[in-house]
Amino acid sequence: MRGFDRINAVLPDELILEIFRHVESKPSRDACSLVCKRWLGLERLSRDTIRIGASATPDSLVKLLSSRFPNIRYVFIDERLSISLPVQYGKRRRISRTIPSIGRFHDGSDQSVGGYDGIATSCLSDSGLGAVGDSFVKLEKLSLIWCSSVTDLGLRSFAEKCKSLKSLDLQGCYIGDEGLASVGECCNFLEDLNLRFCEGLTDTGLVRLVLGCGRTLRSLGVAACVKITDVSLEAVGSHCRSLESLSLDSEIIQNKGLLAVAKGCSLLKVLKLQSINITDEALQAVGVFCLSLELLALYSFQKFTDSNKGLDSVAAGCPELMHIEVNGCHNIGTDGLKSIGKFCARLSELALLYCQRIESDALSEIGKGCKFLQALHLVDCSGIGDDSICSIAKGCKNLKKLHIRRCYEVGNKGIIAVGQHCKSLTDLSLRFCDRIGDDALISIGQGCSLQHLNVSGCHQIGDAGIIAIARGCPQLNYLDVSVLQNLGDNAMMELGEGCPLLKDIVISHCRQITDIGVSYFARKCTLLESCHMVYCPGITEAGVATMVTTCSRIKKVLVEKWKVSARTKRRAGSIINYLCVDL
Repeated sequence: MRGFDRINAVLPDELILEIFRHVESKPSRDACSLVCKRWLGLERLSRDTIRIGASATPDSLVKLLSSRFPNIRYVFIDERLSISLPVQYGKRRRISRTIPSIGRFHDGSDQSVGGYDGIATSCLSDSGLGAVGDSFVKLEKLSLIWCSSVTDLGLRSFAEKCKSLKSLDLQGCYIGDEGLASVGECCNFLEDLNLRFCEGLTDTGLVRLVLGCGRTLRSLGVAACVKITDVSLEAVGSHCRSLESLSLDSEIIQNKGLLAVAKGCSLLKVLKLQSINITDEALQAVGVFCLSLELLALYSFQKFTDSNKGLDSVAAGCPELMHIEVNGCHNIGTDGLKSIGKFCARLSELALLYCQRIESDALSEIGKGCKFLQALHLVDCSGIGDDSICSIAKGCKNLKKLHIRRCYEVGNKGIIAVGQHCKSLTDLSLRFCDRIGDDALISIGQGCSLQHLNVSGCHQIGDAGIIAIARGCPQLNYLDVSVLQNLGDNAMMELGEGCPLLKDIVISHCRQITDIGVSYFARKCTLLESCHMVYCPGITEAGVATMVTTCSRIKKVLVEKWKVSARTKRRAGSIINYLCVDL
Protein backbone atom coordinates (compact mmCIF):
# COMPACT_ATOMS: atom_id res chain seq x y z
CA MET A 1 0.00 0.00 0.00
CA ARG A 2 1.20 3.48 -0.84
CA GLY A 3 2.65 5.18 2.22
CA PHE A 4 2.94 1.98 4.27
CA ASP A 5 6.09 -0.19 4.42
CA ARG A 6 5.10 -3.84 4.92
CA ILE A 7 8.70 -5.11 4.64
CA ASN A 8 10.99 -2.90 6.70
CA ALA A 9 8.47 -2.78 9.52
CA VAL A 10 8.52 -6.58 9.90
CA LEU A 11 11.76 -8.10 8.61
CA PRO A 12 14.96 -7.89 10.70
CA ASP A 13 18.33 -7.02 9.17
CA GLU A 14 19.55 -10.61 9.31
CA LEU A 15 16.69 -11.88 7.17
CA ILE A 16 17.02 -9.14 4.56
CA LEU A 17 20.77 -9.83 4.35
CA GLU A 18 20.07 -13.51 3.77
CA ILE A 19 17.62 -12.63 1.00
CA PHE A 20 20.21 -10.40 -0.68
CA ARG A 21 22.73 -13.25 -0.63
CA HIS A 22 20.32 -15.37 -2.67
CA VAL A 23 19.70 -12.71 -5.32
CA GLU A 24 22.03 -13.79 -8.13
CA SER A 25 21.08 -11.24 -10.78
CA LYS A 26 23.41 -8.23 -10.82
CA PRO A 27 20.72 -5.75 -11.95
CA SER A 28 18.37 -7.06 -9.27
CA ARG A 29 20.93 -6.52 -6.51
CA ASP A 30 21.63 -3.02 -7.78
CA ALA A 31 17.91 -2.28 -7.85
CA CYS A 32 17.56 -3.51 -4.25
CA SER A 33 20.23 -1.07 -3.08
CA LEU A 34 18.20 1.83 -4.51
CA VAL A 35 14.97 1.05 -2.66
CA CYS A 36 15.84 2.89 0.55
CA LYS A 37 18.79 3.86 2.74
CA ARG A 38 18.37 0.80 4.91
CA TRP A 39 18.55 -1.55 1.94
CA LEU A 40 21.54 0.33 0.57
CA GLY A 41 23.43 -0.19 3.82
CA LEU A 42 22.43 -3.84 4.12
CA GLU A 43 23.28 -4.57 0.50
CA ARG A 44 26.78 -3.16 1.07
CA LEU A 45 27.14 -5.32 4.18
CA SER A 46 26.26 -8.43 2.16
CA ARG A 47 29.14 -8.03 -0.29
CA ASP A 48 32.26 -10.10 0.34
CA THR A 49 34.12 -9.68 -2.96
CA ILE A 50 35.55 -6.63 -4.69
CA ARG A 51 37.34 -6.37 -8.01
CA ILE A 52 39.19 -3.20 -8.94
CA GLY A 53 41.81 -1.97 -11.34
CA ALA A 54 45.31 -1.10 -10.27
CA SER A 55 45.38 2.47 -11.54
CA ALA A 56 44.33 6.04 -10.64
CA THR A 57 44.90 6.70 -6.92
CA PRO A 58 44.98 3.26 -5.28
CA ASP A 59 45.35 4.42 -1.67
CA SER A 60 42.30 6.69 -1.88
CA LEU A 61 40.30 4.13 -3.83
CA VAL A 62 40.96 1.32 -1.38
CA LYS A 63 40.01 3.49 1.60
CA LEU A 64 36.84 4.68 -0.12
CA LEU A 65 35.71 1.14 -0.97
CA SER A 66 36.61 -0.27 2.44
CA SER A 67 34.42 2.36 4.12
CA ARG A 68 31.47 1.35 1.96
CA PHE A 69 31.97 -2.43 2.00
CA PRO A 70 33.26 -3.47 5.45
CA ASN A 71 32.82 -7.25 5.06
CA ILE A 72 35.08 -7.78 2.06
CA ARG A 73 37.01 -11.07 2.22
CA TYR A 74 38.14 -11.41 -1.40
CA VAL A 75 40.04 -8.65 -3.27
CA PHE A 76 40.96 -8.92 -6.96
CA ILE A 77 43.29 -6.24 -8.35
CA ASP A 78 44.02 -6.35 -12.06
CA GLU A 79 46.33 -3.77 -13.60
CA ARG A 80 44.68 -4.28 -16.97
CA LEU A 81 41.52 -2.57 -15.64
CA SER A 82 41.39 1.23 -15.42
CA ILE A 83 39.58 2.93 -12.53
CA SER A 84 38.94 6.43 -11.25
CA LEU A 85 37.42 8.10 -8.22
CA PRO A 86 34.23 10.00 -9.09
CA VAL A 87 34.74 12.38 -6.16
CA GLN A 88 38.04 12.63 -4.30
CA TYR A 89 37.30 13.28 -0.65
CA GLY A 90 34.61 15.85 -1.21
CA LYS A 91 36.44 17.86 -3.86
CA ARG A 92 34.23 18.40 -6.85
CA ARG A 93 36.18 18.52 -10.08
CA ARG A 94 35.63 17.81 -13.73
CA ILE A 95 36.59 14.25 -14.53
CA SER A 96 35.56 11.66 -17.06
CA ARG A 97 32.38 9.98 -16.00
CA THR A 98 32.87 6.61 -14.34
CA ILE A 99 30.23 3.95 -14.63
CA PRO A 100 30.46 1.29 -11.92
CA SER A 101 29.83 -2.26 -12.98
CA ILE A 102 28.76 -4.82 -10.43
CA GLY A 103 29.39 -8.49 -11.10
CA ARG A 104 29.19 -11.77 -9.22
CA PHE A 105 31.52 -14.62 -8.46
CA HIS A 106 30.62 -18.20 -7.69
CA ASP A 107 31.48 -17.68 -4.03
CA GLY A 108 29.64 -14.40 -3.50
CA SER A 109 28.95 -11.03 -5.04
CA ASP A 110 31.50 -8.39 -5.86
CA GLN A 111 31.79 -4.70 -6.59
CA SER A 112 33.76 -4.05 -9.77
CA VAL A 113 34.89 -0.53 -10.54
CA GLY A 114 35.84 0.45 -14.06
CA GLY A 115 36.52 3.65 -15.89
CA TYR A 116 37.19 5.17 -19.29
CA ASP A 117 40.26 6.53 -20.98
CA GLY A 118 41.34 10.11 -20.45
CA ILE A 119 42.07 9.79 -16.72
CA ALA A 120 45.62 10.07 -15.42
CA THR A 121 46.59 6.69 -14.06
CA SER A 122 49.37 5.12 -12.05
CA CYS A 123 49.99 1.49 -11.22
CA LEU A 124 49.23 0.00 -7.85
CA SER A 125 52.17 0.88 -5.61
CA ASP A 126 53.57 -0.63 -2.46
CA SER A 127 51.65 1.97 -0.45
CA GLY A 128 48.45 0.98 -2.21
CA LEU A 129 49.05 -2.67 -1.36
CA GLY A 130 49.71 -1.64 2.23
CA ALA A 131 46.38 0.19 2.22
CA VAL A 132 44.67 -3.06 1.21
CA GLY A 133 46.14 -4.74 4.28
CA ASP A 134 45.09 -1.87 6.53
CA SER A 135 41.57 -1.47 5.14
CA PHE A 136 40.22 -4.99 4.61
CA VAL A 137 40.75 -6.57 8.00
CA LYS A 138 38.75 -9.71 7.13
CA LEU A 139 40.71 -10.43 3.95
CA GLU A 140 41.19 -14.10 3.06
CA LYS A 141 41.95 -13.99 -0.65
CA LEU A 142 44.06 -11.54 -2.68
CA SER A 143 44.74 -11.59 -6.41
CA LEU A 144 47.33 -9.23 -7.88
CA ILE A 145 47.23 -9.68 -11.65
CA TRP A 146 50.13 -8.08 -13.55
CA CYS A 147 50.69 -5.46 -10.85
CA SER A 148 54.15 -4.63 -12.12
CA SER A 149 54.99 -1.88 -9.60
CA VAL A 150 54.51 -3.97 -6.48
CA THR A 151 57.86 -4.90 -4.91
CA ASP A 152 59.12 -7.09 -2.10
CA LEU A 153 58.71 -4.18 0.30
CA GLY A 154 55.00 -3.82 -0.43
CA LEU A 155 54.38 -7.55 -0.25
CA ARG A 156 56.13 -7.77 3.13
CA SER A 157 54.08 -4.85 4.47
CA PHE A 158 50.88 -6.54 3.32
CA ALA A 159 51.86 -9.98 4.66
CA GLU A 160 52.59 -8.57 8.11
CA LYS A 161 49.07 -7.11 8.28
CA CYS A 162 47.09 -10.02 6.76
CA LYS A 163 48.33 -13.04 8.65
CA SER A 164 45.04 -14.91 8.14
CA LEU A 165 45.39 -14.87 4.34
CA LYS A 166 44.40 -18.17 2.73
CA SER A 167 44.83 -17.49 -1.00
CA LEU A 168 47.39 -15.40 -2.91
CA ASP A 169 47.65 -14.93 -6.68
CA LEU A 170 50.78 -13.09 -7.87
CA GLN A 171 50.44 -13.72 -11.60
CA GLY A 172 52.77 -11.51 -13.58
CA CYS A 173 54.08 -9.58 -10.56
CA TYR A 174 57.80 -8.75 -10.47
CA ILE A 175 58.32 -9.75 -6.88
CA GLY A 176 61.49 -11.43 -5.65
CA ASP A 177 62.66 -13.94 -3.10
CA GLU A 178 62.43 -11.63 -0.10
CA GLY A 179 58.79 -10.79 -0.76
CA LEU A 180 57.80 -14.43 -1.13
CA ALA A 181 59.79 -15.39 1.93
CA SER A 182 57.89 -12.79 3.98
CA VAL A 183 54.62 -14.45 2.92
CA GLY A 184 55.94 -17.75 4.22
CA GLU A 185 56.96 -16.14 7.52
CA CYS A 186 53.72 -14.22 8.16
CA CYS A 187 50.88 -16.03 6.39
CA ASN A 188 50.92 -19.35 8.22
CA PHE A 189 47.41 -20.29 7.04
CA LEU A 190 48.09 -19.92 3.31
CA GLU A 191 46.39 -22.66 1.28
CA ASP A 192 46.46 -21.46 -2.33
CA LEU A 193 49.43 -19.85 -4.15
CA ASN A 194 49.75 -18.94 -7.83
CA LEU A 195 53.19 -17.91 -9.13
CA ARG A 196 52.58 -17.86 -12.86
CA PHE A 197 54.98 -15.58 -14.76
CA CYS A 198 56.81 -14.41 -11.63
CA GLU A 199 60.12 -14.10 -13.44
CA GLY A 200 62.03 -12.58 -10.53
CA LEU A 201 61.73 -15.64 -8.28
CA THR A 202 64.44 -18.21 -7.65
CA ASP A 203 64.60 -21.41 -5.61
CA THR A 204 65.58 -19.37 -2.57
CA GLY A 205 62.22 -17.60 -2.34
CA LEU A 206 60.05 -20.65 -2.92
CA VAL A 207 62.04 -22.82 -0.53
CA ARG A 208 61.77 -20.21 2.22
CA LEU A 209 58.03 -19.94 1.61
CA VAL A 210 57.36 -23.67 1.96
CA LEU A 211 59.52 -23.78 5.08
CA GLY A 212 57.15 -21.22 6.59
CA CYS A 213 53.70 -22.24 5.40
CA GLY A 214 54.21 -25.51 3.53
CA ARG A 215 52.20 -27.50 6.09
CA THR A 216 48.98 -25.65 5.15
CA LEU A 217 49.57 -25.26 1.40
CA ARG A 218 47.03 -27.18 -0.65
CA SER A 219 47.36 -25.67 -4.12
CA LEU A 220 50.45 -24.43 -5.97
CA GLY A 221 50.82 -23.07 -9.50
CA VAL A 222 54.22 -22.36 -11.08
CA ALA A 223 54.63 -21.31 -14.72
CA ALA A 224 57.35 -19.55 -16.70
CA CYS A 225 59.53 -19.02 -13.62
CA VAL A 226 62.82 -19.73 -15.36
CA LYS A 227 64.89 -19.72 -12.16
CA ILE A 228 62.74 -22.30 -10.36
CA THR A 229 64.41 -25.73 -10.55
CA ASP A 230 64.10 -29.21 -9.05
CA VAL A 231 65.41 -27.79 -5.77
CA SER A 232 62.09 -26.02 -5.19
CA LEU A 233 60.03 -29.11 -5.98
CA GLU A 234 62.14 -31.19 -3.63
CA ALA A 235 61.30 -28.71 -0.88
CA VAL A 236 57.61 -28.92 -1.83
CA GLY A 237 57.77 -32.71 -1.59
CA SER A 238 59.40 -32.53 1.85
CA HIS A 239 57.27 -29.83 3.48
CA CYS A 240 53.90 -29.67 1.65
CA ARG A 241 52.39 -32.94 2.82
CA SER A 242 48.83 -31.59 2.46
CA LEU A 243 49.28 -30.45 -1.15
CA GLU A 244 46.27 -31.44 -3.26
CA SER A 245 46.83 -29.50 -6.49
CA LEU A 246 50.00 -28.80 -8.50
CA SER A 247 50.10 -26.95 -11.82
CA LEU A 248 53.59 -26.90 -13.32
CA ASP A 249 54.70 -25.36 -16.62
CA SER A 250 58.48 -25.38 -16.93
CA GLU A 251 61.27 -26.14 -19.37
CA ILE A 252 63.74 -26.41 -16.49
CA ILE A 253 62.17 -29.01 -14.20
CA GLN A 254 63.50 -32.57 -14.58
CA ASN A 255 62.37 -35.95 -13.26
CA LYS A 256 64.05 -35.39 -9.89
CA GLY A 257 61.67 -32.63 -8.84
CA LEU A 258 58.47 -34.39 -9.87
CA LEU A 259 59.61 -37.63 -8.27
CA ALA A 260 60.06 -35.77 -4.98
CA VAL A 261 56.55 -34.31 -5.21
CA ALA A 262 55.00 -37.68 -6.08
CA LYS A 263 56.68 -39.40 -3.11
CA GLY A 264 56.07 -36.61 -0.61
CA CYS A 265 52.61 -35.36 -1.58
CA SER A 266 50.52 -38.51 -1.40
CA LEU A 267 47.26 -36.52 -1.04
CA LEU A 268 47.65 -34.99 -4.50
CA LYS A 269 44.31 -34.86 -6.36
CA VAL A 270 45.04 -32.48 -9.26
CA LEU A 271 48.21 -32.63 -11.37
CA LYS A 272 48.72 -30.44 -14.46
CA LEU A 273 52.11 -30.79 -16.14
CA GLN A 274 53.72 -29.10 -19.10
CA SER A 275 57.40 -29.90 -19.40
CA ILE A 276 59.63 -31.04 -22.24
CA ASN A 277 62.17 -32.62 -19.88
CA ILE A 278 60.04 -34.98 -17.79
CA THR A 279 60.06 -38.62 -18.90
CA ASP A 280 57.83 -41.64 -18.30
CA GLU A 281 59.78 -42.53 -15.13
CA ALA A 282 58.20 -39.58 -13.31
CA LEU A 283 54.71 -40.45 -14.58
CA GLN A 284 55.13 -44.00 -13.31
CA ALA A 285 55.99 -42.61 -9.87
CA VAL A 286 52.75 -40.62 -9.89
CA GLY A 287 50.85 -43.86 -10.45
CA VAL A 288 52.68 -45.55 -7.58
CA PHE A 289 52.46 -42.84 -4.91
CA CYS A 290 49.52 -40.52 -5.74
CA LEU A 291 46.67 -42.93 -5.22
CA SER A 292 44.06 -40.18 -4.63
CA LEU A 293 44.62 -38.47 -7.99
CA GLU A 294 41.37 -37.26 -9.58
CA LEU A 295 42.59 -35.01 -12.42
CA LEU A 296 45.62 -35.48 -14.67
CA ALA A 297 46.55 -33.10 -17.49
CA LEU A 298 49.66 -33.70 -19.63
CA TYR A 299 50.82 -31.10 -22.14
CA SER A 300 53.63 -31.40 -24.71
CA PHE A 301 55.57 -34.28 -23.19
CA GLN A 302 58.22 -34.90 -25.83
CA LYS A 303 60.68 -37.15 -23.96
CA PHE A 304 58.37 -40.04 -23.24
CA THR A 305 60.02 -43.13 -24.64
CA ASP A 306 57.29 -45.55 -23.64
CA SER A 307 54.48 -43.33 -22.48
CA ASN A 308 51.94 -46.10 -22.63
CA LYS A 309 53.80 -47.65 -19.68
CA GLY A 310 53.51 -44.39 -17.76
CA LEU A 311 49.82 -44.04 -18.50
CA ASP A 312 49.33 -47.71 -17.61
CA SER A 313 50.87 -47.04 -14.20
CA VAL A 314 48.66 -44.00 -13.55
CA ALA A 315 45.50 -45.81 -14.63
CA ALA A 316 46.23 -48.87 -12.52
CA GLY A 317 47.36 -46.94 -9.45
CA CYS A 318 44.86 -44.08 -9.43
CA PRO A 319 41.35 -45.58 -9.51
CA GLU A 320 39.81 -42.27 -8.43
CA LEU A 321 40.73 -40.54 -11.70
CA MET A 322 37.76 -38.59 -13.05
CA HIS A 323 39.34 -36.10 -15.48
CA ILE A 324 42.15 -36.81 -17.96
CA GLU A 325 43.56 -34.45 -20.58
CA VAL A 326 46.36 -35.41 -22.96
CA ASN A 327 47.48 -32.55 -25.20
CA GLY A 328 50.29 -32.73 -27.74
CA CYS A 329 51.90 -35.87 -26.28
CA HIS A 330 52.75 -37.56 -29.55
CA ASN A 331 54.08 -40.81 -28.07
CA ILE A 332 50.90 -41.73 -26.24
CA GLY A 333 49.11 -44.43 -28.14
CA THR A 334 46.26 -46.87 -28.04
CA ASP A 335 47.46 -49.19 -25.26
CA GLY A 336 47.73 -46.45 -22.66
CA LEU A 337 44.19 -45.34 -23.40
CA LYS A 338 42.91 -48.90 -23.07
CA SER A 339 44.38 -49.07 -19.58
CA ILE A 340 42.32 -46.04 -18.61
CA GLY A 341 39.19 -47.83 -19.77
CA LYS A 342 40.09 -50.96 -17.77
CA PHE A 343 40.98 -49.31 -14.46
CA CYS A 344 39.35 -45.83 -14.28
CA ALA A 345 35.69 -46.71 -13.86
CA ARG A 346 34.86 -43.28 -12.38
CA LEU A 347 36.15 -41.31 -15.38
CA SER A 348 33.76 -38.47 -16.21
CA GLU A 349 35.79 -36.33 -18.65
CA LEU A 350 38.39 -37.26 -21.27
CA ALA A 351 40.22 -34.86 -23.60
CA LEU A 352 42.61 -36.05 -26.32
CA LEU A 353 44.20 -33.25 -28.33
CA TYR A 354 46.77 -33.62 -31.10
CA CYS A 355 47.44 -37.30 -30.31
CA GLN A 356 48.34 -38.74 -33.69
CA ARG A 357 49.32 -42.23 -32.50
CA ILE A 358 45.91 -43.12 -31.08
CA GLU A 359 44.24 -45.63 -33.39
CA SER A 360 40.64 -46.26 -34.31
CA ASP A 361 39.89 -48.79 -31.59
CA ALA A 362 41.43 -46.61 -28.86
CA LEU A 363 38.11 -45.71 -27.27
CA SER A 364 36.69 -49.24 -27.26
CA GLU A 365 37.83 -49.93 -23.68
CA ILE A 366 36.65 -46.48 -22.59
CA GLY A 367 33.19 -47.35 -23.85
CA LYS A 368 33.24 -50.67 -22.03
CA GLY A 369 34.65 -49.55 -18.70
CA CYS A 370 33.79 -45.85 -18.20
CA LYS A 371 30.02 -45.88 -17.84
CA PHE A 372 29.99 -42.52 -16.07
CA LEU A 373 31.75 -40.57 -18.83
CA GLN A 374 29.96 -37.25 -19.35
CA ALA A 375 32.34 -35.24 -21.55
CA LEU A 376 34.62 -36.23 -24.43
CA HIS A 377 36.90 -33.82 -26.34
CA LEU A 378 38.77 -34.94 -29.47
CA VAL A 379 40.96 -32.57 -31.50
CA ASP A 380 43.16 -33.52 -34.46
CA CYS A 381 43.20 -37.23 -33.62
CA SER A 382 43.43 -38.47 -37.17
CA GLY A 383 43.30 -42.16 -36.25
CA ILE A 384 39.97 -42.01 -34.40
CA GLY A 385 36.96 -42.92 -36.52
CA ASP A 386 33.35 -44.09 -36.42
CA ASP A 387 34.07 -47.34 -34.58
CA SER A 388 35.53 -45.42 -31.65
CA ILE A 389 32.54 -43.06 -31.47
CA CYS A 390 30.10 -45.97 -31.73
CA SER A 391 31.81 -47.67 -28.77
CA ILE A 392 31.48 -44.51 -26.73
CA ALA A 393 27.85 -44.02 -27.71
CA LYS A 394 26.82 -47.57 -26.79
CA GLY A 395 28.78 -47.74 -23.54
CA CYS A 396 28.64 -44.16 -22.20
CA LYS A 397 24.95 -43.38 -22.25
CA ASN A 398 25.35 -40.60 -19.67
CA LEU A 399 27.37 -38.50 -22.14
CA LYS A 400 26.36 -34.83 -21.96
CA LYS A 401 29.11 -33.11 -23.93
CA LEU A 402 30.84 -34.27 -27.13
CA HIS A 403 33.36 -31.99 -28.85
CA ILE A 404 35.12 -33.23 -31.99
CA ARG A 405 37.33 -31.04 -34.19
CA ARG A 406 39.23 -32.00 -37.33
CA CYS A 407 38.88 -35.75 -36.80
CA TYR A 408 38.43 -36.58 -40.46
CA GLU A 409 37.64 -40.28 -40.02
CA VAL A 410 34.51 -39.53 -37.98
CA GLY A 411 31.39 -39.57 -40.14
CA ASN A 412 27.65 -40.07 -40.03
CA LYS A 413 27.82 -43.59 -38.57
CA GLY A 414 29.39 -42.54 -35.30
CA ILE A 415 27.18 -39.50 -34.74
CA ILE A 416 24.03 -41.44 -35.63
CA ALA A 417 24.96 -43.87 -32.85
CA VAL A 418 25.33 -40.93 -30.46
CA GLY A 419 21.81 -39.77 -31.33
CA GLN A 420 20.44 -43.24 -30.76
CA HIS A 421 22.09 -43.96 -27.40
CA CYS A 422 23.12 -40.72 -25.67
CA LYS A 423 19.77 -39.24 -24.70
CA SER A 424 21.33 -36.88 -22.12
CA LEU A 425 23.54 -35.08 -24.66
CA THR A 426 23.09 -31.30 -24.49
CA ASP A 427 26.37 -29.93 -25.92
CA LEU A 428 27.62 -31.08 -29.34
CA SER A 429 30.47 -29.56 -31.34
CA LEU A 430 31.59 -31.11 -34.66
CA ARG A 431 33.90 -28.49 -36.13
CA PHE A 432 35.45 -29.17 -39.54
CA CYS A 433 34.54 -32.85 -39.61
CA ASP A 434 33.89 -32.99 -43.34
CA ARG A 435 32.43 -36.53 -43.44
CA ILE A 436 29.48 -35.58 -41.23
CA GLY A 437 26.26 -34.68 -43.04
CA ASP A 438 22.52 -34.23 -42.61
CA ASP A 439 21.83 -37.84 -41.57
CA ALA A 440 23.93 -37.37 -38.44
CA LEU A 441 22.01 -34.28 -37.34
CA ILE A 442 18.68 -35.89 -38.11
CA SER A 443 19.56 -38.62 -35.63
CA ILE A 444 20.69 -36.06 -33.05
CA GLY A 445 17.49 -34.06 -33.49
CA GLN A 446 15.39 -37.16 -32.94
CA GLY A 447 17.30 -38.45 -29.91
CA CYS A 448 18.81 -35.52 -28.01
CA SER A 449 17.62 -32.20 -26.62
CA LEU A 450 20.63 -30.01 -27.40
CA GLN A 451 21.30 -26.63 -25.84
CA HIS A 452 24.62 -25.98 -27.61
CA LEU A 453 25.49 -26.97 -31.21
CA ASN A 454 28.54 -26.10 -33.32
CA VAL A 455 28.86 -27.62 -36.81
CA SER A 456 31.16 -24.98 -38.28
CA GLY A 457 32.94 -26.17 -41.41
CA CYS A 458 30.95 -29.42 -41.84
CA HIS A 459 30.25 -28.62 -45.50
CA GLN A 460 28.02 -31.65 -46.12
CA ILE A 461 25.40 -30.32 -43.69
CA GLY A 462 22.56 -28.38 -45.27
CA ASP A 463 18.96 -27.38 -44.59
CA ALA A 464 17.73 -30.91 -43.81
CA GLY A 465 20.10 -31.43 -40.87
CA ILE A 466 19.52 -28.02 -39.29
CA ILE A 467 15.76 -28.29 -39.79
CA ALA A 468 15.86 -31.59 -37.84
CA ILE A 469 17.69 -29.81 -35.03
CA ALA A 470 15.17 -26.96 -35.08
CA ARG A 471 12.27 -29.37 -34.76
CA GLY A 472 13.85 -31.64 -32.16
CA CYS A 473 15.84 -29.29 -29.91
CA PRO A 474 13.56 -26.50 -28.61
CA GLN A 475 16.01 -25.77 -25.74
CA LEU A 476 18.82 -24.74 -28.11
CA ASN A 477 20.42 -21.45 -27.02
CA TYR A 478 23.73 -21.46 -28.98
CA LEU A 479 24.24 -22.34 -32.64
CA ASP A 480 27.27 -22.03 -34.92
CA VAL A 481 26.60 -22.99 -38.54
CA SER A 482 29.37 -20.90 -40.10
CA VAL A 483 30.96 -22.00 -43.38
CA LEU A 484 27.97 -24.18 -44.35
CA GLN A 485 27.69 -23.38 -48.03
CA ASN A 486 24.44 -25.32 -48.51
CA LEU A 487 22.50 -23.73 -45.68
CA GLY A 488 19.69 -21.42 -46.75
CA ASP A 489 16.64 -19.47 -45.68
CA ASN A 490 14.45 -22.52 -45.05
CA ALA A 491 16.70 -23.58 -42.18
CA MET A 492 16.68 -20.07 -40.72
CA MET A 493 12.90 -19.98 -40.77
CA GLU A 494 12.66 -23.37 -39.07
CA LEU A 495 15.11 -22.22 -36.41
CA GLY A 496 12.93 -19.19 -35.78
CA GLU A 497 9.88 -21.39 -35.31
CA GLY A 498 11.47 -24.20 -33.31
CA CYS A 499 14.23 -22.58 -31.21
CA PRO A 500 12.78 -19.49 -29.51
CA LEU A 501 15.41 -19.64 -26.73
CA LEU A 502 18.37 -18.99 -29.03
CA LYS A 503 20.68 -16.31 -27.64
CA ASP A 504 23.77 -16.66 -29.83
CA ILE A 505 24.03 -17.60 -33.49
CA VAL A 506 26.94 -17.63 -35.95
CA ILE A 507 26.05 -17.75 -39.66
CA SER A 508 29.23 -16.24 -41.15
CA HIS A 509 30.30 -17.51 -44.59
CA CYS A 510 26.84 -18.96 -45.29
CA ARG A 511 26.40 -17.84 -48.87
CA GLN A 512 22.82 -19.06 -49.35
CA ILE A 513 21.24 -17.17 -46.45
CA THR A 514 19.50 -13.93 -47.48
CA ASP A 515 17.62 -11.05 -45.91
CA ILE A 516 14.43 -13.10 -46.08
CA GLY A 517 15.73 -15.81 -43.75
CA VAL A 518 17.40 -13.35 -41.39
CA SER A 519 14.29 -11.18 -41.10
CA TYR A 520 12.00 -14.12 -40.34
CA PHE A 521 14.46 -15.52 -37.81
CA ALA A 522 14.89 -12.15 -36.06
CA ARG A 523 11.14 -11.70 -35.62
CA LYS A 524 10.79 -15.12 -33.94
CA CYS A 525 13.94 -15.32 -31.77
CA THR A 526 13.23 -12.41 -29.46
CA LEU A 527 15.87 -13.48 -26.87
CA LEU A 528 18.76 -13.21 -29.33
CA GLU A 529 21.80 -11.40 -27.89
CA SER A 530 24.58 -12.08 -30.40
CA CYS A 531 24.74 -12.65 -34.16
CA HIS A 532 27.84 -13.10 -36.33
CA MET A 533 27.12 -12.80 -40.05
CA VAL A 534 30.22 -11.68 -41.94
CA TYR A 535 30.77 -12.73 -45.55
CA CYS A 536 27.14 -13.56 -46.24
CA PRO A 537 26.61 -12.02 -49.71
CA GLY A 538 22.86 -12.56 -49.53
CA ILE A 539 22.50 -10.37 -46.45
CA THR A 540 22.33 -6.66 -47.22
CA GLU A 541 21.85 -3.40 -45.33
CA ALA A 542 18.18 -4.25 -44.99
CA GLY A 543 18.87 -7.57 -43.26
CA VAL A 544 21.32 -5.99 -40.85
CA ALA A 545 18.85 -3.22 -40.03
CA THR A 546 16.12 -5.78 -39.36
CA MET A 547 18.35 -7.75 -37.02
CA VAL A 548 19.33 -4.64 -35.06
CA THR A 549 15.85 -3.14 -34.78
CA THR A 550 13.81 -6.31 -34.28
CA CYS A 551 15.88 -8.10 -31.62
CA SER A 552 15.39 -5.93 -28.55
CA ARG A 553 18.03 -7.80 -26.49
CA ILE A 554 20.76 -7.79 -29.11
CA LYS A 555 24.19 -6.88 -27.72
CA LYS A 556 26.62 -7.77 -30.47
CA VAL A 557 26.41 -7.95 -34.24
CA LEU A 558 29.45 -8.89 -36.28
CA VAL A 559 29.09 -7.68 -39.86
CA GLU A 560 30.98 -5.83 -42.59
CA LYS A 561 31.05 -2.09 -42.05
CA TRP A 562 29.74 -1.25 -45.47
CA LYS A 563 26.49 -3.15 -44.75
CA VAL A 564 25.53 -0.78 -41.93
CA SER A 565 23.61 2.33 -42.95
CA ALA A 566 23.90 5.63 -41.12
CA ARG A 567 20.39 5.15 -39.76
CA THR A 568 21.23 1.70 -38.42
CA LYS A 569 24.35 3.08 -36.77
CA ARG A 570 22.28 5.69 -34.97
CA ARG A 571 19.78 3.13 -33.76
CA ALA A 572 22.45 0.60 -32.80
CA GLY A 573 24.32 2.94 -30.50
CA SER A 574 22.63 1.74 -27.32
CA ILE A 575 21.98 -1.81 -28.49
CA ILE A 576 25.10 -3.26 -30.09
CA ASN A 577 28.38 -3.51 -28.26
CA TYR A 578 30.52 -4.27 -31.25
CA LEU A 579 29.98 -3.28 -34.84
CA CYS A 580 33.17 -4.32 -36.62
CA VAL A 581 34.95 -2.91 -39.64
CA ASP A 582 35.51 -4.97 -42.75
CA LEU A 583 37.20 -8.25 -41.93
